[in-house]
Amino acid sequence: MQLPSFNDKFSDNLALLPAMDTVAAIELIDQSGTPVAKIENKPGQAGSLRVYAWLAETLGAITPEAATLGLKIYAEHTQDARANPGKHPNIDRLFTIQTPAQTLQVKRL
Repeated sequence: MQLPSFNDKFSDNLALLPAMDTVAAIELIDQSGTPVAKIENKPGQAGSLRVYAWLAETLGAITPEAATLGLKIYAEHTQDARANPGKHPNIDRLFTIQTPAQTLQVKRL
């Protein structure tokens, strides 16, 4: 599988991902089948929806490997999230996915 060459600017990285204009939202589901978050296709969340949906489509789920790649895609926002916990909840969530047991499934709504 050939992945895009992501760089250190989120807007450039986002441009490499497919548009998600027809997806209203995605739901993140934990290993027990419980929904843990919803990301809507609206200003302030649309970029995260594209990142999470692409990661799940490309890697099958939000696994530790996908979380690491997601943090690379978020680029400068990842550093801001590290410096300001709670400011970027969709990035913070990726920091917590360290083991296969923490893998999240993505359901398009």
